[in-house]
Amino acid sequence: MTRFRTLDHPMMPAIAWIPDRPAEWLNDHIAMNRATSNAYLIPGDEGDVVINTGTGAQGEQIRKNFEALIGRPLKVAKIVFTQSHPDHTGGWQFFADEGVETIVQRKFERICLERKQMGQFFGRRNAKVLAALIPPGSTGAFWFETRDPAPLTEFADSHEMTVSGHHYQLLSIPSGETLDALAVWMPAEKTLFFGNWAGAIMGAFPNFYTARGDRDRSIVFWLEECQMMIDLAPEMLVTGHDDPIVGADAVRAHLTKLRDAVQYVHDETVAGMNEGKTLPELMASITLPAHLQTNPGRGPINWYVRSTWEEYAGWFRQERTSELYATPASAVWPELAELAGGLQVLADKARAHLDAGDPEKALHLIEVAVVAAPQDRTVRETELAILEALADRTEGRVFDELGWLESAIIETRNALNTNA
Repeated sequence: MTRFRTLDHPMMPAIAWIPDRPAEWLNDHIAMNRATSNAYLIPGDEGDVVINTGTGAQGEQIRKNFEALIGRPLKVAKIVFTQSHPDHTGGWQFFADEGVETIVQRKFERICLERKQMGQFFGRRNAKVLAALIPPGSTGAFWFETRDPAPLTEFADSHEMTVSGHHYQLLSIPSGETLDALAVWMPAEKTLFFGNWAGAIMGAFPNFYTARGDRDRSIVFWLEECQMMIDLAPEMLVTGHDDPIVGADAVRAHLTKLRDAVQYVHDETVAGMNEGKTLPELMASITLPAHLQTNPGRGPINWYVRSTWEEYAGWFRQERTSELYATPASAVWPELAELAGGLQVLADKARAHLDAGDPEKALHLIEVAVVAAPQDRTVRETELAILEALADRTEGRVFDELGWLESAIIETRNALNTNA
């Protein structure tokens, strides 16, 4: 049994929802309510600005918490969403006071539409990554069925506003977690809100790919956006889930390290591509140097090597002609299992690779055997051992990889119990 769980990952406390946890002041003019994605309030005599509103199940309590903190009912003048994910936007109706203006980046409606359009597809994929976190009987459908904000004020590149004496610049930053992402810059206060643009986990490698899948995110343009925000010289950096980073030197150090880590992976990948190295060779060889090591994140660095490769080269790797055709390799795996001498031979060889410390080779072999005979107990027991070894290898640090492996382990155990 694996020693690590996504429930113990460092991201979990940052997204925990504790309804009776009060809102808190970040400084003399910005309040925060911790939620699945944090909500922020900049109150003022002429109207309040709310940045993100939590999920649909959290919004009402978030408003109550803000009102308890400031000692009066809210007078919401503007709602700003740093992206369209429902953990940022779901509670909007509880802040939609009469006359409120809701401001979003211009791709917001398009991404909301696509989330609903693709809900069944991504719902199944999410469940395969997060099976260990989904309560029994829950489908996670709220993510795809949440009512989206309306009406909206949309902008393309930038938008400026002044509310209760505070001036705001909203900046389009579409190369992070979503194509509709925006940053909120308060120039007089030197404060920058950028939601989950750099990923869901502070100090981790940015979230350029998740195991659930999503639209491609541009590493090249992310680097340009990062430099733009470094050049603003913020003195407070406010993110989607964690505590803010305070102090100009601390913010610059944080953003510069992220920029340099991403640039390193990009440059090493591009150099290897030009040298004629294959994608598997680059995924196996590129690692971050010690001074650029990041916090535990959503995926291992080799996923982002692949993201860089595919941003430039797309899906055809030119390694095998069969990549061009609809028939998958798995279509002939039952025949390969027979030609190899049977399931026991494959299971034994997979176990030998596992015992030799190479679970990835073991996985290739056992996947052939599982397709050939999904009900075979020896095959599924070997598969379980391999999956648990891969999960242990994450050391609980890589959220999406561990989540996928946990889900695969649950599926394999269920198959074994069914065939007991």
